Amino acid sequence: MSRFVQLHVLTSYPPSNLNRDDTGRPKTAVIGDCTRLRVSSQSLKRAWRTSEIFETALKGNIGTRTKEMGIHIYQSLMKQGASEKNAREWAKLIASQFGKLKSEKKTENNEDLEVEQLVHFNPEEEKAISQLVSRIAPSSSAPSEEDLKLLRKQHTAVDIAMFGRMLASSPAFNAEAAIQVAHAITVHKAAVEDDYFTAVDDLNAGETDSGAAHIGELGFGAGVFYLYICIDRELLLKNLGGDAALTKKALHAFLQAVAKVSPTGKQNSFASRAYAGFMLAEKGDQQPRSLAQAFLKPVKPNADRGEDTMTRAIKELTTRREHFNKVYGDCADSFAQFDVEAGEGSLSEIAEFVAS
Repeated sequence: MSRFVQLHVLTSYPPSNLNRDDTGRPKTAVIGDCTRLRVSSQSLKRAWRTSEIFETALKGNIGTRTKEMGIHIYQSLMKQGASEKNAREWAKLIASQFGKLKSEKKTENNEDLEVEQLVHFNPEEEKAISQLVSRIAPSSSAPSEEDLKLLRKQHTAVDIAMFGRMLASSPAFNAEAAIQVAHAITVHKAAVEDDYFTAVDDLNAGETDSGAAHIGELGFGAGVFYLYICIDRELLLKNLGGDAALTKKALHAFLQAVAKVSPTGKQNSFASRAYAGFMLAEKGDQQPRSLAQAFLKPVKPNADRGEDTMTRAIKELTTRREHFNKVYGDCADSFAQFDVEAGEGSLSEIAEFVAS
């Protein structure tokens, strides 16, 4: 089995605000001395792992990322008959196995039951917690030290196996990510524009006040984005306990999500859902490398030749790959691709190529 799979994806988004900065405007990056629109890897990974594609294909093999497991445990203990005092004390004991609690004293918003750091719980840990809660709730005995050994190194959480887990208080149970995801950037210059909008009051007849009921402004941008992903298939298999069937199923679901799932930012305002227009998958044991250099010079399509931005971007990407292969030797053993513009290849073929 070849160790690495590299994905190079081009997706064209219409006006959108997929991933916002602290001011609510689309994220950007300066590359090649010009501004590009950007979608962070964190935004992409969350969209994929919480997608209906993952939920359907990987049901039972998805973890839960939360600070509030202690609150859930407390509520479960109460429902199953534990006293309020015991439920709170035991919930704090259990939650603290996964991280430092926000507060040592009881607070109105239950911060004494929350951990400071987001924790990604795998299904095996959630099952162990549920079983422990069911066992101790009817009793008056606190969980023992043995009971509290709830962390699991071996698990079937595909999202943790793919994107990793970091536990500051229990580093032995950390998981190294098997999939690295770059920030997606536009292949061309891009500007953040402003959408000035108003809202009208349906019951205002305009007899005394003809003005708008609300005035707002929303940033947006549009463009063709390049996304680079590197998959360490050996590490993914190891993270999933050597389960080859689950690893293959996970890779199939991942390819579907990458090609079809858009970040959820401002989708109700822009309906900016898009499928990938081009995907190149490379497979081999060679040291991985991005093809982002193809777009250091902003893409400018030649209208006289009938080029559009996507077509030009595909050409630049392919040329850069060929040049890398000439200088370094083949940077992968094999490859597969689909091109929506040319109507060539298919997602199912690439998914099988990546998973096999």
